[in-house]
Amino acid sequence: MHAMLTRHPWLVQAFGSHLLYGPGQARYNDLGLAIYEEAGFAADDADRAAAAVFTFVLGNALGPAAQVSLNRRLSKDGADAGQLTADAMTRAAEIAKQFPRLRERLDTTAATEYVAAPDRTFEFGLQSLLEGFETRLTGEGAARQQ
Repeated sequence: MHAMLTRHPWLVQAFGSHLLYGPGQARYNDLGLAIYEEAGFAADDADRAAAAVFTFVLGNALGPAAQVSLNRRLSKDGADAGQLTADAMTRAAEIAKQFPRLRERLDTTAATEYVAAPDRTFEFGLQSLLEGFETRLTGEGAARQQ
């Protein structure tokens, strides 16, 4: 789903402006619930887990979708969207230098990773979410649920 949303950023905007539900979506949702239930989630928790993953994926697809919209808007009237974005990033770095934790990170891989390698950031977050699900299903997480 993440790959599809980043390949077709207009879909992210469509979620907020159209009712999107049909047999394909129902089949996808049903399969997802089956996977969570097979992993050990009760029906209510399977619903919550599926919603959490969907929200995480959609949230991560917002960045690329917003960038497409921003580039389109910045390019109106022949402007150079790349240059305008670079100028804005330079100003943002100058502002960030005023804050100690941001200043420390300006020249690190982490500072550019989300922009340069958003898939790694997405994978880290999704893996963390899934590991949290696994913890809920094992003794440690199950004990906290009771």
